[in-house]
Amino acid sequence: MDKPIIQGPLDIDFYKCTTGQVVHRRYPKVQATFGLVNRTNVRLADHVDVGELREKLDEARKVVSFGNSDLHYLRGTNEYGERMFKEPYLDFLRGLHLPPYDLEVRGGNFRLEFSGLWAEATYWETIALAVITELYGRSLMKGLSRFERELVFAEGRIRLARKIHILRQYMEKVRAEGARDDDPIISIVDFSTRRRFSFDWQREVVQTLAEELPGQFRGTSNIKLADDHNLLPMGTSPHEPQMILAAIAGDDDEAVMTSQNRFLDEWWEEYGWGLSIALPDTFGSDSFFRLAGEELARKWKGLRQDSGDPIAFGEKAIAFYERHGVDPHSKLVIFSDGLDVETIVK
Repeated sequence: MDKPIIQGPLDIDFYKCTTGQVVHRRYPKVQATFGLVNRTNVRLADHVDVGELREKLDEARKVVSFGNSDLHYLRGTNEYGERMFKEPYLDFLRGLHLPPYDLEVRGGNFRLEFSGLWAEATYWETIALAVITELYGRSLMKGLSRFERELVFAEGRIRLARKIHILRQYMEKVRAEGARDDDPIISIVDFSTRRRFSFDWQREVVQTLAEELPGQFRGTSNIKLADDHNLLPMGTSPHEPQMILAAIAGDDDEAVMTSQNRFLDEWWEEYGWGLSIALPDTFGSDSFFRLAGEELARKWKGLRQDSGDPIAFGEKAIAFYERHGVDPHSKLVIFSDGLDVETIVK
């Protein structure tokens, strides 16, 4: 029998918990619906059996139950100098049950939705995507012989080795030109939980990067893998809260326009400087740079680029800081939009 795809309640992205605490504290009664959007031309239902998908989603509902050891780990997360998760939120997680889902096949694709309290339905996001991508990956491996399957993983390891080689080469070049060994020239983080081929492959990649690039690999967004490999659980705020606050605003144009800054204020009140990486592109980065003020430019540690041209975004970020009298060298930009290694180096 196949082992569960989701390896327990901590097999989720860290931002689900940081966001979840804000939602639990401030919006415990808000209803929300999360839905799958397939942004590719692949007809998923042609590859993934709907009955097997139901089975694995039902399985996830059973294994995602926070126990004492899970809560003990979350209680101890204090990467930024103070405890991140408070007891009321941890008590909520102890009683959390994933709400039911609604699944059907339409035109070769799945209509998959999760409705309920925002504070509960939100946890389905990375779980459901990890289930679907792993089932899709398994479908591509069906019919392969043992030798052919081994070749697939051998190719994966060769590609990973090439990426590691490129990153090492770049660092050696930069250091030869005079940078210090402790300069954080290229730092990388694993954000792959909801896109992974499988849990086992994500674990192998994370472990390999931690061993081969110890000065550059900063951690993983997957809480379980961070715990298993003594790495930092990492992540920023997502698009989700800004979208839902805009929806709550309804037809009030002013409330819609200010929903982004409202969320940023609430996030700062919850986590302060430690998690102060702003995500500007929910309603377009140009809108963010126009509406964000001097206080955010000065107080927040940086920005995350998640769409558009990364170089152009960087220039806009520099202009934003300079407009508010802030030295851009004192700030971070985290690039996260479909990066390959060549783009990272560029």
